[in-house]
Order: sequence, then C-alpha cells, then structure tokens
Amino acid sequence: MARKGSRSGEGPRADRYEITGGEAELLRDADRDGGWVLLVGGVPQSYVDLVDPTHLDFEYMRLMGDVVDCLGAPGEPFDAVHIGGAGCTLPRYVAATRPGSRQVVLEPDGRLVQLVREQLPVKNVPGLKIRVVDGRSGLAAVPDGADDLVVLDAFSEASIPVELTTAEFTREVARVLRPGGAYLMNVADGFRLPFARRVAATARSVFPHALLLGDPGVLRGRRFGNLIVVASRAPLPVAELTRRAAGGVFRARMLEGDDLAAFAAGAAVLRDGEDVAAPVPPPQVFGRS
Repeated sequence: MARKGSRSGEGPRADRYEITGGEAELLRDADRDGGWVLLVGGVPQSYVDLVDPTHLDFEYMRLMGDVVDCLGAPGEPFDAVHIGGAGCTLPRYVAATRPGSRQVVLEPDGRLVQLVREQLPVKNVPGLKIRVVDGRSGLAAVPDGADDLVVLDAFSEASIPVELTTAEFTREVARVLRPGGAYLMNVADGFRLPFARRVAATARSVFPHALLLGDPGVLRGRRFGNLIVVASRAPLPVAELTRRAAGGVFRARMLEGDDLAAFAAGAAVLRDGEDVAAPVPPPQVFGRS
C-alpha cells in the first residue's frame, strides 16, 4: 500500500495511509523496539509489538489478555473468531501464549487489512487467517459449536457498531461457541454508562454467566473509557480474574453475580432495528478539538 504522506512535529513521525474507513496512521513507539500504534481517524485502535506479542500496552487489551489467560487450562490452544481486526493485537497474543491455536479475524476494511499485512506483518503468526468481511456476515458463515472463544473488538473510529451488540447477534455468538466457550467484548461508554448497561443486560439475556471488568473510574461512570464484558454458558474464572484485577499493573474492578445484575437492572436488551447511537468519546479523550 502506498504511503499517503507523513507529517512531522513534536514527537515521532506518523505515516498516513488511506483506507476504506478514512485515514490510518502508524506511529512508532520511540521507547520500545518493535512497538507501533495504529490510529484510524486520529483514534488509537491498536498497539502492536512486533518483537514481543505478549506485551499489551493498552489497559483494556491487558484486561482482555488476562481473561484469555484464565480461560481453560494454561497454554491450551483455542479455536477463536475475532470480530474486528485492526492490528490483530489479541490474535498475536493468543498465538504466542497458546501455541496451536486456530484463529480467524473478520475485518470489513480491506485496505486496512492490506496495510496491516504490509506494515505490521501477520504472515508469521501461526494459525491466523484474516477474512475481509463484516462481523455479522462472517459469523453467520461459522458452523455451530466451532469455537472456544469469540472476541468482539470492532470500532468505527471510536464507536462500536451497534448491530454487533444486539440480542440477535449475541445469539449468533452463542451458536458458534462450544459449551465451555466464552464471549469477550470490548465496549466503550461514558457518563453513567447507559450503553454499557444495555450491553450487559443483553449478554445476560443470552448467557447464564457474565462479568464486567474495567477501570474503577470508568465503572463508576465518571469518565469515558473501555469496559470488558465476558459471557459464557459455563462458570467463569471469577476468583482468578478478581485477583488479577486487584493486583495487576492496571488496577481494575470486576462486577459479577448480584453486582452485575444491579448494574444492568432496568436496562433494556438491545434489539435489531432499534435506533440506538453508540457512545462517542468527548474530543479531549484523544486530544482532538
């Protein structure tokens, strides 16, 4: 893919590329060899460490990595579907920590996929395939009970596509998961978390076990940020995740059981066809004005 141009200013240079969804930028991490930040529309989408794929720089991604670590037996390979690709940070992590895993990434932006393949190569990531397709169409083609893990980490710039959060879509996720499989979601929300409450209510309407992880300030609805929803037909590793959340580099809080039920109380399940807008972060979150 041809580079659109570059700009220099304070700090490292960002190389810019035209993609289907607008403009992408690649910014080298001056403090870490092999570290790159991928931005789309000025919004950070992925941090990729080409030297050490187990290094997860973004707070929410570290929480997702913790969930992956706690599912199943240590090092056990997964069959996984990732809805939303960007720099493929979590697929790289799964491949490194669970050798033998087979993973498929569903990413609708073909030019973004081309950029990642050329600039943040994935050809040496074992067991990983990328399909240029939207999440709903791609998941519909997956056989029943085919996967141990489904990950939803799909954003159009800074907003999650609402059609990927509805009860109808969540039932499709349940269809492709094995009985002990887990659904892992990255959701962003802000003041009072009205959208996250609806997402949690939707997950709980489909799966008997669910939990929510996030920065304490975000969970209190005091600032915009990412929250991680985990859902499954099988009991989740609550004790281990509680320990990790309390003692990790990024301190997090977890809601499950009665606490999660109270969090989602009164929130309506999301349905196909509703006129619902996903939360958009305030401009200052990413230094925009």
